[in-house]
Amino acid sequence: MNIKQFASDNKSLIGLIILMVLVSIANANFLGVDNMLNILRQTSINAIIAMGMTFVIITAGIDLSVGSILAFAGAVCASLIAADMPLVVALVMTIAVGAALGATSGTIISFFNVQPFIATLVAMTMIRGATLVYTEGRPISTGSFDVAESFYQFGAGYTFGVPNPVIVAAVVFLVCWFVLTHTKLGRYVYAIGGNENVARLSGVNVTAVKISVFAISGALAALAGIILTARLESAQPTAGLGYELDAIAAVVLGGTSLMGGRGRIFGTIIGALIIGVLNNALNIMDVSSYYQQIAKGAVILLAVVVDSRGKANA
Repeated sequence: MNIKQFASDNKSLIGLIILMVLVSIANANFLGVDNMLNILRQTSINAIIAMGMTFVIITAGIDLSVGSILAFAGAVCASLIAADMPLVVALVMTIAVGAALGATSGTIISFFNVQPFIATLVAMTMIRGATLVYTEGRPISTGSFDVAESFYQFGAGYTFGVPNPVIVAAVVFLVCWFVLTHTKLGRYVYAIGGNENVARLSGVNVTAVKISVFAISGALAALAGIILTARLESAQPTAGLGYELDAIAAVVLGGTSLMGGRGRIFGTIIGALIIGVLNNALNIMDVSSYYQQIAKGAVILLAVVVDSRGKANA
């Protein structure tokens, strides 16, 4: 592979390196170990959601409900932990709830031929409402049982000096990478994104695959909700607001095409890191949160323009 091809295939990685170099020049403390671990910890939640979103977007879909699923799953998990439910049981049940909510959207999209944008927009609204009903608009504390302390360590603790959420995100990355690159489901995901009709004529069960990718997206959004709830030791009914936009941004920055058929989990991780580094850099430089939104939007727009020009010149 020549240098030009490598640069074309890894634009997001090169962009991340350039961004980190520029920020480290502006602030010598940026590359400190503590700050790097802080960036990874803060990025882990968006990265987990974005990896699930990658499956959906590769099939040329979109999932706007992930932020609401995160909030609802967090509320469910907090109530289970507060009831002194065994930790593993609580985690499995919460992830299953997220997968079921995602699969419901996939079912509506597949069986009723509803556009993913509309179906998940409705799901986002309804699940957010269900969260407010479930929590009565108030935070749910995880309580003070022994299981609550173990739960807190899951979201805020360290293992060999590495934040546990980062380890969880790394495991999710390996599983998602394997599924997309070494399983039939992964091949079918790319095939549907490339041309759904051709995939169907080739014998691919398009309905089952679509339901599966939305279930994966919902499950990973629930996992992110678990981590956030564990770290805060409570479930906030307004948690996850705007998280779907950050997840979509990470996927796009990572080079996954919104038209479907093309994308990599590794690229999504890089995209999430770009957003994490950018947020951290702007905080270090004490930039107003209002301007941070503008800067984030400009970076995403630049990535989309570069990607579009690259495909046009191909």
